[in-house]
Amino acid sequence: MIDTSASREAILSRIRGLQARTRTELAAQEYASIARGYRRIGSLKADERLDMFEERLIEYDAHVHRVTQSTLAEEVVAAISRRGAQRIAAPEGIPASWIASAIPAIEADLLSNVELDRFDGLISGCTVAIALTGTIVLQNAPAQGPRKLSLIPDYHLCVVFAEQIVETVPEAFDRLAATATLPTTFISGPSATADIEMTRIKGVHGPRFLEVLIVS
Repeated sequence: MIDTSASREAILSRIRGLQARTRTELAAQEYASIARGYRRIGSLKADERLDMFEERLIEYDAHVHRVTQSTLAEEVVAAISRRGAQRIAAPEGIPASWIASAIPAIEADLLSNVELDRFDGLISGCTVAIALTGTIVLQNAPAQGPRKLSLIPDYHLCVVFAEQIVETVPEAFDRLAATATLPTTFISGPSATADIEMTRIKGVHGPRFLEVLIVS
């Protein structure tokens, strides 16, 4: 019989060594030492950044409208009317000035998935948006709500302020650092996926229709 104990002990020793190297302190040092030669700061002017964000959203088949603070409420009404929506879900903390009394927006944070599915759409704010990738970042925070709100309703109307839009992904993560422990969702256009035959299907992983109001 072949004695494999020495080989076994050698393998286990290596495993223990690898596990020991994954201590939190060492992992943090290794992470800090990673070379980051990529661009971390945008170079576009404010209007160019807004134009890029709008272009990327349109490329993803989202509907985009430029609005002002004074016209925001009426544009919200117009967007929801175009959809023919009757019941709109709203996360806790949505500013009253965004929603006209004529729109039955119902606070939906605590509703079940089945109850949410009965709504025609959702209105929300966001934490940050990325121009380069046309991405909107939502967190479980006031005016945004739990992740399920952005996944179940078929239509999502998102209000994005110009000052929330950054150019690059690293800039977005810098802004998210203070709230990194919150559940976070990255949205780039309406939900879309494709099967093995490359048939594109909308609405599998979220809303089929995304409409964005950029407030500047």
